[in-house]
Amino acid sequence: MSKIAYIPEDAPFNEDQRAWISGFLAGLHSRLAMNLATPPPAVADQTTPGPALRILYGTQTGNAEGVANDAAAAAKSQGFDVKVSGLDEIELDEFAGLSYVLIVTSTYGEGEMPDNAELFWEALSSSMAPRLESVSFSVLALGDTSYDGFCQAGKLFDMRLEQLGAQRVVPRVDCDVDFENDAAEWVQNALNALVPTSGATGTPSTPPPSAVARSGWTRKNPFVAELAVNRLLSGPGSDKEIRHYEFALADSGIEYEAGDALAIIPENDPALVGAIAEHFRMSVDTTVNGEPLGDLLGHRYEISAPSKDLLGEVESRADNEELSHVLRGGVKETLERWLYGKDVLDVLRIAGDDLSVEEFIGLLKPLQHRAYSISSSPLAHPDRIHVTVAAVRYQAMGRLRGGVCSTFLADRGATAKIFLQPNKSFRVPADDTAPVIMVGPGTGVAPFRAFLQERAQRGAAGRNWLFFGDQHREHDFVYADELAGWQSSGVLNRLELAFSRDQAEKIYVQTRMLEHGKELFAWLQDGGHFYVCGDATRMAKDVDKALHDVVGVHGGMDADAATEYVNSLKREKRYVRDVY
Repeated sequence: MSKIAYIPEDAPFNEDQRAWISGFLAGLHSRLAMNLATPPPAVADQTTPGPALRILYGTQTGNAEGVANDAAAAAKSQGFDVKVSGLDEIELDEFAGLSYVLIVTSTYGEGEMPDNAELFWEALSSSMAPRLESVSFSVLALGDTSYDGFCQAGKLFDMRLEQLGAQRVVPRVDCDVDFENDAAEWVQNALNALVPTSGATGTPSTPPPSAVARSGWTRKNPFVAELAVNRLLSGPGSDKEIRHYEFALADSGIEYEAGDALAIIPENDPALVGAIAEHFRMSVDTTVNGEPLGDLLGHRYEISAPSKDLLGEVESRADNEELSHVLRGGVKETLERWLYGKDVLDVLRIAGDDLSVEEFIGLLKPLQHRAYSISSSPLAHPDRIHVTVAAVRYQAMGRLRGGVCSTFLADRGATAKIFLQPNKSFRVPADDTAPVIMVGPGTGVAPFRAFLQERAQRGAAGRNWLFFGDQHREHDFVYADELAGWQSSGVLNRLELAFSRDQAEKIYVQTRMLEHGKELFAWLQDGGHFYVCGDATRMAKDVDKALHDVVGVHGGMDADAATEYVNSLKREKRYVRDVY
């Protein structure tokens, strides 16, 4: 794909910087035109490297990595000699020798470190960690206020660095889901604070790489793609509705890789939009804050899961003993049980008429994209992106409810706004001879379908082993024909199946791992890569425990040695996860 010099609207530069870059390019073109006829005299290279700045990121889905790369682009334009890397790519001894460091990290799950930051955090939080008085730093934390432990990973890094004597150049910034503006401001403030101490010039030297390397499709500027295929995968007796989708890329210029995620911006259920408008005794065409109410509720805001701000405001106004007890008790599990099956309309009805529509809109969170693991390889499908999604549907309090994006795709998605979320840490091994072990029950099989397509197209000689499971073989064995075809052709060397409800004793993918532990450990010893995709709350933890058990039993190791072995797999990027 050709690279075009332009600056995306969401790039982290202010108007003055944009004007400088535009002027730089215009001047450059002018000088080139004038110099075509008369070659310049030879001069000695007077370029000197700027001060070294390390930008480190902890990421689960790619957002923090993207911000880190944007920060690097801005830093290079101000004369810094920049290196960007994941937190799993630096040892603590090397970190202690740095002078200027920016850390961008997301928070995974309920306040946990993202996978690629886990080992570095263990070293940094150890009592053996070195003093860091020579390090100047700042932290940007990405998170979601819907979750407990909001931005906890960033808060922990910020606090620990201060404890070890590192010098904070600007305060930590905690970003909610709409992070772009706050992130851009933090980048510029941090760089401005570093300029006097680092000796950087503050003058851009080259156009930022991120301004010329992007396809241009982002959350704020998505590509409208045709949904070319919408096919039901699960059988008629399944408790699930799993569907296969294919998006036509047309002339978008989107180039993806196996392991990436596709971000989809959904539209809210028109029935729920209409019911909320009816609650306020309004038409969806009524103008609120300068826009039709139907557009605000349908396209701009989250109206499924209630925000904490809405819950708090309703509790303060409504005389509802149950809600007050749940919120004031501060017990997360109690609140989760109370919220189960409830949406924004249910909470609104508790407030009655005591909340105006303008107040209500001000308490909502922006409608967010949903990211799905891509289930195709560009080597097999260069013009389309496939995703595998379970449509969520249920009845509650007399109304049919559904997952925001999953039912949008299943029922109303003739087209959808999309953009790519690269996941560089979740890739097919570059070494085509390396063995690959994949654990992906349910829709977690999605990226491994892409991996198998990739390995087949590359003619990779390395062995492939898939652990797949669900409830019932007859109804839930998605992509069964394709997997059988790869077995017949020799691409898929081993397929272990675990259908939990087909026998009295439940069998899961981790059960199969333990049953075949000797062979699994042998594959790891042969340089195998171990991948996991799917549910983070239970499955991924159970699989991780099974992996430790396999290593301990078949490697003859005690618990500490087994943990170190698994950690070495992580450091070598041979144990990676795409969990949610």
